[in-house]
Amino acid sequence: MKSTLRPPAVPLITIDPYFSVWSTADRLTDDFTRHWTGRRNALTGLIRIDGKTLRFIGKVEPNAEGYFTEPEPMHQTSLHVTALSTVYVFEAEGVCLKAHFTSPLLLDDFELLSRPASYLKLSVSSLDGKAHEVQVYLDVTGEWCVDTSDQEVVGKTESERVYTLLQFQNAVQNPLSRSGDDIRIDWGDFYLATESGESVDSGFGLVGNRMDFVRQGTANLSESASEPRAVRDQTPMMAFVWNCGELPVSGKEISKLYVLAYNDKVSIEYFGNRLKGLWTRSGTSASAMIAAAFLEYPSIMERCDAFDRMIREKGEQAGGKSYADLLDLVYRQAIAAHKLVEDKEGNLLFLSKECFSNGCVATVDVSYPSMPLFLLFAPELVRGMMRPIFKFAASDLWKFEFAPHDIGQYPLANGQVYGMESEAGQMPIEECGNMLIMMAAVCKAEQSTAFAEEHWDVLTKWVNYLLKHGLDPENQLCTDDFAGHLAHNANLSIKAIMGIASYGILCGMRGDKEQERHFRSLAREMAGEWIKLAKEGDHYQLAFGSEGSWSLKYNLVWDQLFRADIFPEEVARKEVAWYLQQQDRYGVPLDSREHYTKADWLIWAASLAEREEDFKSLIEPLWFYANETPDRKPLTDWCDTLNARWINFQHRSVVGGFFIQILKKEWVKG
Repeated sequence: MKSTLRPPAVPLITIDPYFSVWSTADRLTDDFTRHWTGRRNALTGLIRIDGKTLRFIGKVEPNAEGYFTEPEPMHQTSLHVTALSTVYVFEAEGVCLKAHFTSPLLLDDFELLSRPASYLKLSVSSLDGKAHEVQVYLDVTGEWCVDTSDQEVVGKTESERVYTLLQFQNAVQNPLSRSGDDIRIDWGDFYLATESGESVDSGFGLVGNRMDFVRQGTANLSESASEPRAVRDQTPMMAFVWNCGELPVSGKEISKLYVLAYNDKVSIEYFGNRLKGLWTRSGTSASAMIAAAFLEYPSIMERCDAFDRMIREKGEQAGGKSYADLLDLVYRQAIAAHKLVEDKEGNLLFLSKECFSNGCVATVDVSYPSMPLFLLFAPELVRGMMRPIFKFAASDLWKFEFAPHDIGQYPLANGQVYGMESEAGQMPIEECGNMLIMMAAVCKAEQSTAFAEEHWDVLTKWVNYLLKHGLDPENQLCTDDFAGHLAHNANLSIKAIMGIASYGILCGMRGDKEQERHFRSLAREMAGEWIKLAKEGDHYQLAFGSEGSWSLKYNLVWDQLFRADIFPEEVARKEVAWYLQQQDRYGVPLDSREHYTKADWLIWAASLAEREEDFKSLIEPLWFYANETPDRKPLTDWCDTLNARWINFQHRSVVGGFFIQILKKEWVKG
């Protein structure tokens, strides 16, 4: 089987934090498909060739009790992952089958970006010049619309013009009733749809109907599933059987397009208001949305293919083939960890879920590392990340003089659910620095300070906090809190200094040159003090006064991206040389305390390099990690650098930060 990179998990259906399903195995037939949390969300594909049934997606028997012999898998000959698509190719019995998954997450089209519909195109052809008789079976289970298997589902069939829409929903609809991390959606409507016609049979069934297809090529599906049934009770499912007939002996492909869609009906609770997905703002129904997905498929795929080529080209030019492989792998993940909605005033909100951490929504120190991807292609989405924080900071709920960490726990964005009792539970310097840097970055990307003008008073309050507390941080939380509390954090100090410099940049952009000079001068003075405090021979310390220590100084990258000249070039140059000496098999550790790294921060640190070969050398170990880790999960940003083991975190939006090297190439010309 040929593939550029063996992903730790392969993106299949990737729309938002609740509608995101992956293959966590080398071959699509090695395991059931799974929600990003690891729970089974089964998509099963079977093909019958001249009376012999084989598998090409998942398995037949979900309980693995040994009562049924699984049909043989087709031979998977290739896997190809691009930014927007995943293509598997299988061969068996003289027949080729292609499974082409596409989630059209195009950042220049917010309506399409928010559309909760993903494609699977199945194509079959004869390889040996013989007219094989072929049938293709595809089903999805009720697991996709419940959190736990004891919950019950009901199903019905809808029609929209020439399309058949099979629909499942939880029998008890209680939207937005709870929040958390390791949970799945259990409200709204889940759809599997395809074109109607004489060649297609459709309906509802149980796991036994899969077995019927294996044995006799017919699934005996029912027209409805109106009686509630627990998902763990014989695995209720909705299915299509495509009767392909005899394949053309010429080898010409014949294809069938399927759409998997999820209408959550209500997506987010935002300071007491229940918000729907952006795609609903024109009043479009779910069935009409799915019909549009079918009708627009050819033009959408042209755009997706062009975007895939552009991402690949930019990635290879900026950092080589291994870097481009990583970008292809993480693109859909970075977006699918968000939900796109509008507030009551019509303002765009791009709300992240802090996946497999604590489930926080709109977390500032998750938005900050994810930002490079969106600065490149849709700066308005960065504003959509920041708006909720400004709203919370301006509310009566927020009593502090620094920036908030988050606005709740997904999908309930009504204010922080922890840490509000005292400053000790907050990240004051971290989030003030993040918000100021993000504001300067988005204003630079859009060549306008209009967004900053809306929030100038609070930005001024936050920069004053950094001036007072930022140079030598006290023992307060930062984004790397999983590594333990740390006073005098040198990298956090850099963030504060760059936050102050960012405020100065904004002053200059709005025409106040005197204030620009003032704040840039203050930042440079602090940088000079920082060098005295952090210097240790040929590198800089993890924490001021901590001899023999070091860390990735990833926040330095904004000095280069803004061309701010706050720190002498020698600082980044020495740090990169030091990192090259500290590499383990799977990356440079985050700091001198442990042999683990944060992949996003490592790529930021690597982008400090002046020489392309140094950047490639520093990110190559991350490619090895992705290719070799035994932990089959959507790409983590926290991994062991010695044994390639997953430590924690998965499916997080922070991987959008991988695009920072392209951002540097485009912002720092020459």
